[in-house]
Amino acid sequence: MEDLRQPSAAERVRTLVESRVSAALSIPGIEPDELGSGVPESRAVNTDGDVILLVPADSPAARAVTHAQDDEATAVMEITDVAPVSVPHRIRGRAWVAGWLTAVRGPALGEAAKLLAAHDPTSPSAHSRRWSVLRLEVGEAYVDDLWGETHIEPEDFLTAEADPLCRHEAELLQHLATAHPEQVERLQHLLGEDALRLVDRRRAVPLALDRYGMRVRFCGPHDGFDVRFEFPEPVRDVSGLRREMHRLFEAAH
Repeated sequence: MEDLRQPSAAERVRTLVESRVSAALSIPGIEPDELGSGVPESRAVNTDGDVILLVPADSPAARAVTHAQDDEATAVMEITDVAPVSVPHRIRGRAWVAGWLTAVRGPALGEAAKLLAAHDPTSPSAHSRRWSVLRLEVGEAYVDDLWGETHIEPEDFLTAEADPLCRHEAELLQHLATAHPEQVERLQHLLGEDALRLVDRRRAVPLALDRYGMRVRFCGPHDGFDVRFEFPEPVRDVSGLRREMHRLFEAAH
């Protein structure tokens, strides 16, 4: 039975896809060095579960789709999730989304442009000739992160929802790390006696946030370990998160 106190594998992949963390396209027959500026400028997921990508019009990725048989190319998008705070072993996970890449043209281009603009208002206009819009139809996905390694079917990716905090997680973690380090440190008082002995003289760093809870890494000179602090109920937005963080800090006082 799925644990309702943690994000599913499909939710974790969907969150990474819709976040701003680094992503890169890999296309058979094109060397990684050639892709260069083919790294997506922005990305979003449409209602069909396809990943919409904005790439430079002169990029190898855009050209590969143009010259592919039936205007379709197989591709893999690799996403690397790096913690936005200073902590040992900063890579929190990786996800791979594999499928078929096609160019978005005609009436569909207008809808794709609206989707990209809504998801990232700071991204360039998809209507500019300098940019191309591509569609990655998801065939399968895989994630290897702090929760473990899991394969995801396209149907599960389609129905999953990105975590509502993902667009704000980086700034929230940075704020906690710089403005509230003592409160984060005091969370160790919520641990059992055995865990308390382990965290002695270790630096507490807020490592990850999602609607279900917060993960803190207790860092020593040579090693460290993570502790998960779960919320009683999943939060829906940043306001809900603030209430839960206040409750958590009060409990640890």
